[in-house]
Amino acid sequence: MALARRGRNPRTINYWPGFVDALSTLLMAIMFLLSVFVTAQFLMGREITGKDEVLNRLNSQINELTQLLALEKGGKQDLEDSLANLQASLAQSEGERSRLQALLDQGAGSADAANQKLGRLGSELENEKQVSARAMSQIELLNQQIAALRSQIGAIEGALQASEAKDQASQAKIADLGRRLNVALAQRVQELNRYRSDFFGRLREILSDRENIRIVGDRFVFQSEVLFSSGSSDLNPEGQVEMAKLATALLDLAREIPAEINWVLRVDGHTDNVQLSGTGRFADNWELSSARATSVVKFLISRGVPADRLVAAGFGEYQPIAAGESLEARAQNRRIELKLTEK
Repeated sequence: MALARRGRNPRTINYWPGFVDALSTLLMAIMFLLSVFVTAQFLMGREITGKDEVLNRLNSQINELTQLLALEKGGKQDLEDSLANLQASLAQSEGERSRLQALLDQGAGSADAANQKLGRLGSELENEKQVSARAMSQIELLNQQIAALRSQIGAIEGALQASEAKDQASQAKIADLGRRLNVALAQRVQELNRYRSDFFGRLREILSDRENIRIVGDRFVFQSEVLFSSGSSDLNPEGQVEMAKLATALLDLAREIPAEINWVLRVDGHTDNVQLSGTGRFADNWELSSARATSVVKFLISRGVPADRLVAAGFGEYQPIAAGESLEARAQNRRIELKLTEK
């Protein structure tokens, strides 16, 4: 009777609830990781559109996939540890079974209890084998998922390299286009400089090298006294004669300049630093310089020069070419400048 009671109330440790909870938690973590991976794939498919943004987001996703891979490896290691523990427990159970079988063979009067315990151990052993088989299946599934992640990382790296190669090719094309543009601009500048020199040469010939009409750098300079009376923006008769010569030279040159050169003649008005009283026709030197430049432009238009080839600008007294307050310096600063340039 005592043996029967001991058989019905064995003192055994039940490992399974905790082990099932651990496996459930692991499966939930795997499902979460797969959801994160699917979400990352979806976002990555939407975001691969640009150059710099593509590169940054691909690098970020690679980092996330690397972290996922590390988590998967950690989960695999946990399963392997659990499997090792199960195998150790299985070995202990087999040892206990062997010991009980030895006791049974000795016939120590506990054959029934030993048989019952052997039955329980056999059942537990079978359950542990099933759990071990499930764990091995999970490990195999994790290995497949890790391989798939590695394949995805390889594909992303390939796309990244292709994007970098495309970007390098684009940069090379941009550099080549910039070089060609610079060459074309240099050629245009050279052509315009050639026509500017020709224009200045013709002006020098027709204006007879007058002392108050000279070339300064890339500009042809008329002293204001040649064209205007003091404080006036109306061309005087002498100024009209000189501007008529200028219009003739400009029209002759316009027929020679190629149509693809988008040139203009800029007329700049300048005054000295003597302030106007403000009670006359012009309130200040700004208005006087602008009015004189506009007067020259309108006269040239009246002589047939196309209006879209002319520009008028007033600078007041703020762009002097001679320093000082002497009468000579002020006379030099009162001027009309002509510059042949591109729009």
